[in-house]
Amino acid sequence: MTDLAFAHMRKGPPRLADAVDRITLNTVAHEMRDPFDIGDALSMLAQTGEAVTVYPPGCDLVMARIHSVDPEGRTFTLDLAEDSVLDEGRTCFVASLGGNAKIQFELDANWTIVPGDGHLVTLPVPDACLVLNRRAEPRLDTPVGVNYNARFTMMGKVFEMPLYDFSRGGVGLRATPEQAFELYVGKKLEGVTLELGHSLALTADLEVRLLRPFRTFLLGQQVQVGCRISNITMQMRQSLDRAVTTVQRRR
Repeated sequence: MTDLAFAHMRKGPPRLADAVDRITLNTVAHEMRDPFDIGDALSMLAQTGEAVTVYPPGCDLVMARIHSVDPEGRTFTLDLAEDSVLDEGRTCFVASLGGNAKIQFELDANWTIVPGDGHLVTLPVPDACLVLNRRAEPRLDTPVGVNYNARFTMMGKVFEMPLYDFSRGGVGLRATPEQAFELYVGKKLEGVTLELGHSLALTADLEVRLLRPFRTFLLGQQVQVGCRISNITMQMRQSLDRAVTTVQRRR
């Protein structure tokens, strides 16, 4: 079921319509240098099949996606969307991260083709990446030991998932691969009961904006489900403000 769930989430071959603009100098992006975080981000792009926009020297952009990541060899394999002869040199790579952010890095690419497949090239994992977070609202991690959950019914089945973070505009859920198999980016979840602490519960409609597989030591394979709250009312906004303020005060 786990492999099927990941295959279900992986997107098809990238198209020019999926191209992502480069992060400009006048935006507030942060630099990511932790090798584990960089490897995790590239692995997520490989698992979801997210389009990677390649800006090689001397020619127009080329579309690709990450085929696989070798963490031990510190390399990744890029799957080019079409046969292209690319000049070696400083190349920029840009991709969306679940619609909430985008990642960018540069490499001195020599385009080492994988034997037997002209669409695949092996490249070194970058030492640093720029990450531009485009969330409208900052999100807070849910406090340890306090009840933060989402409960909803879909296709006649009841789902209950813990929240790992939340904001005034959205929530992040943690799902099992079996639960995530029923979800996809753009899926609408209606009448979701959100329990935000001991004394606050509200009902909201959610839209899935991100599906990101990850692994934990205790629980094994899990899936991060990022959701936007749809059609927020004034009363709901006030409740979310109260929940955010409560967590901020505890810190």
